[in-house]
Amino acid sequence: MSTIGHSGRDERVRHNVYASVRRRDGLPHDLFANYWRDVHATLCSRLPGLDFYVQQHFDRGHTANLWPVADGVRRIDAVLDGSAELGFASIAGQERFGEASPVLYADERNLFSEAIAYFLPTGSLTMVDRDADGARNGPDRLHRVHVYMNRKPGTGADRWLEETSADLAADPAVQKWKLHLPEPYDNAKPAPPSPDVGHHIEDDRLNLAVAEVAFENARAAAEFFAGSAFQAVLRHQPTHLDAIGAYLVTGFYTFVRDGMPTTAGLRGSRPAELIDAVGAANQLLPDIVGRFAPIDVGRPKSATS
Repeated sequence: MSTIGHSGRDERVRHNVYASVRRRDGLPHDLFANYWRDVHATLCSRLPGLDFYVQQHFDRGHTANLWPVADGVRRIDAVLDGSAELGFASIAGQERFGEASPVLYADERNLFSEAIAYFLPTGSLTMVDRDADGARNGPDRLHRVHVYMNRKPGTGADRWLEETSADLAADPAVQKWKLHLPEPYDNAKPAPPSPDVGHHIEDDRLNLAVAEVAFENARAAAEFFAGSAFQAVLRHQPTHLDAIGAYLVTGFYTFVRDGMPTTAGLRGSRPAELIDAVGAANQLLPDIVGRFAPIDVGRPKSATS
């Protein structure tokens, strides 16, 4: 499959986990968001075997006009606060991570009321990525939406999604299009196995596909939706999908890329933002980095690398 822009940098990731999360009931949003990206993320980033780790934080309050839904397709109303994507270059790496992950799962009760992990044993498909920054850390500068689509069985939904995503991603208005086609979720086998965290979901999220789609702004998205190519796809939604939900991204945080922790992965997202804002290049020198991780971790990727 042909790719556009910087899509090739995702090729190292052969196996993925896509997780949706909802913050713990009663936990203020700022406290949740800061703990997730500064405390939980740095723990996850230090576990062995991990090649890629990104958090994308959602806006609960902005749900209107994010993605058109055809007549005959239900809306997914699940309240979510973000997603995490974990990637592995090999099954052996994923197994190493799994063996070390109980310490991470035990931390999830501090911030999540629900966490659902979807497995992609053959990885995800990045059709276009025009962002030169592969270690983005901070508020999202793009109009980025995660589109949750529950697939109808026996309709060729996966092939339809792959083909239409490739066609639509070629539009110059699309800054990024990444498609996740995970295995169906099984409520009888809760994942991840985090104690005191919800892992049971409704039918509209059991056979989920997810598209991460980004535009320069909301106006560019609206013009894209009005175009003939998207309208042709819209007409076929009821054939392949029974429910759709859309979630607006407010923050994009990269903690591990190419098997190496970023500055955010080693120090926390907000400290990494401060290092870049002040221009503290000395904080990325090996003698300082080595105080936060084994010296063979090497120089972390900064938010501008």
